[in-house]
Amino acid sequence: MKKILLLVMILGIGVSLMAQQPYKFKIDPSHKTINEKPAISIEPLKDQSIVNSDVISKQQISPADRDVNIVTVIDIGTMANAYSYASNNVGGQKSLVWAEPELNIVTSFHRMGGVLDPEGYSGDLGYDISFDGGSTWTNQIECYVAVDNAGGDYYRDAARYPNHGIYNPTGDVDSAYVAFFCPNLDGTNGSWGGYSYGVANISDPSDTTGNYNRQSSHDDVYQYVPDAYDVSSQGLAICVDKNIDWTGSTGIYGGNLILNQGYWDDDESDIVYEEFLLDYESPEEFGSPWFTTVAFAPDGMTGYIAILGNDGETWSVEGMHSIYPIFWKTTDGGETWGDPTAIQIDGPDGIGGIVNSLLTDAQIEQIYLPPLPARDEIPYTYTGDFEIAVDDNGNLHIAGIVCAAGEAEGGGIGFFIEDSLGGVLDLFTDDGGTTWFVEEMGRIIKYDGTFGALAEGNRTQITLSPDTDKVFISWLDTNPEVADDNSRPNIFCRGFEPSTYMKTYTLDNVDGPTNVTAFSFGYNEAIFGTAAKTALEFTDGEYTIPYTYVELTDNDVTLPAQIKYIKDFSFSEDDFLIIGIGDDREAKEMNATVSQNYPNPFSGNSYITVNLAEGSDLSLEVYSITGQQVLRQDYGYTSKGTTTLTINGTDLTPGIYFYTVTTGESKVTHKMIVE
Repeated sequence: MKKILLLVMILGIGVSLMAQQPYKFKIDPSHKTINEKPAISIEPLKDQSIVNSDVISKQQISPADRDVNIVTVIDIGTMANAYSYASNNVGGQKSLVWAEPELNIVTSFHRMGGVLDPEGYSGDLGYDISFDGGSTWTNQIECYVAVDNAGGDYYRDAARYPNHGIYNPTGDVDSAYVAFFCPNLDGTNGSWGGYSYGVANISDPSDTTGNYNRQSSHDDVYQYVPDAYDVSSQGLAICVDKNIDWTGSTGIYGGNLILNQGYWDDDESDIVYEEFLLDYESPEEFGSPWFTTVAFAPDGMTGYIAILGNDGETWSVEGMHSIYPIFWKTTDGGETWGDPTAIQIDGPDGIGGIVNSLLTDAQIEQIYLPPLPARDEIPYTYTGDFEIAVDDNGNLHIAGIVCAAGEAEGGGIGFFIEDSLGGVLDLFTDDGGTTWFVEEMGRIIKYDGTFGALAEGNRTQITLSPDTDKVFISWLDTNPEVADDNSRPNIFCRGFEPSTYMKTYTLDNVDGPTNVTAFSFGYNEAIFGTAAKTALEFTDGEYTIPYTYVELTDNDVTLPAQIKYIKDFSFSEDDFLIIGIGDDREAKEMNATVSQNYPNPFSGNSYITVNLAEGSDLSLEVYSITGQQVLRQDYGYTSKGTTTLTINGTDLTPGIYFYTVTTGESKVTHKMIVE
């Protein structure tokens, strides 16, 4: 197989069938560069004895004095250092905190050491667990111990960057297991090359298999540091890595992804993995994929593997190196995977919510010198970090940050992201991956933060409600009055209900995300904040999102670190609104039924059937996706019975709209699409 020199994110000439000439910039873009050394950070390898750290707990706001909207933060496990939560320029591991709603269990997985494990080794693994939805915890349960010293300064099976999940086959705690997968330092691929993996019985923590399950790089398979991991209740576990040869001074991408796909084996009481390769021949000028993710629907059958990359075949602008999601899909539980499919986010055939709505006219003028590009001539890019989730219908949601791409001085991927130029988006499909839409969750003020020798970005993450009807997207951002970069972050989150297009709003009903950590113990300190993939639902319609973050000592990732848990951040059904259009939940109290428009999508006429139980005033309003009213029709007093309303699509530009039917004091809102 053709091997490609690893030039990830180094700018070259973007070869494309539809290459456009670049425009000149008014401001300099930010940029990221992957050097010729491994991108994943490695702390000093010498095995130093771990002693009690000087972590000093800050004074928590007392429950009696705090506002009900301020979250409660508690200490859980500790680590010898914070590297397992951090990953240079990539966004870190995403499966560190896990919620299992059926069991009311929350787990936090990490390396050992720190004040709770003063003699512990940073290459060992353990977890913290709560059996009551995060209220109380048992911490530092060790499930993996490195033993292969081989006479060196460090253990060759020392664990790093773990991911984990819970295998829950029966809904019974006694049959549930913590499953984990991580790289180790066996040295068969540069400093890296090995995998360690296993399970630990939740009811009997001493019953663990991790110390027996290890494998090294072999043949042309160069194991590195996997980003992606997921576990289904059906017993499927899957880990995805990039096949990059780091045995020389320069990384060589082998043209494929490494999949370790495992199934629960009752005889072994373990997940038994099979390793195989998934081909992805990235063009040489674009190098290897930037980031990998994997997720399955609750049924365990429909799943997606997604990367950020550039296949060299989509629309592009000459000299602009942009990356976008490329995915593989399975509908048979991972037995077979389809071909890679790129999502065209920009250009003449791009997604309208990005091409037409991501930048205002003023922001375009802020970025470019005259002559200004047309909207479908602006190249857009993801910024190197994203996460995916799959709903009950097998539809993919992609959480990430998108902004205009730039030509970065000195090489790298250039982007215009800070000061609200970059948007946090849910990119999603409602037909299994053919048609794509975007919904904006918020704007980015600061991007990277510096923590000792590490630079970390916003860590965009996605959490689904237990029924998968609602999407919660989280990220990190810093108030510019507190720091010049994203080194003093808060966690921001916003909920979205795709079926109604309703989103959560702030406590003051402002159209924007909620600052999760505002005025709490974690205010401006939510470093490496991480969200669970699934929310908990303690009461009907109340969704609690488990979060962890790291308290650093002297802002130094090499020193012992305290893991913090946020146990009471939630959204309720009443938090989902369409401000200015009306709350669709008021429809429950209406004396009328309002149909979905038909046909939909449409380009000519479309019709809405209204059935009034009692006579009342009737009106129709149509709003753009940004909330601008584009049509209003008053029908006056209308007698009870069935009435048909007509919308003429030729009066509207193609895109997504909402229509609201008002009868008396009640309103119903639906989404429609004009082609």
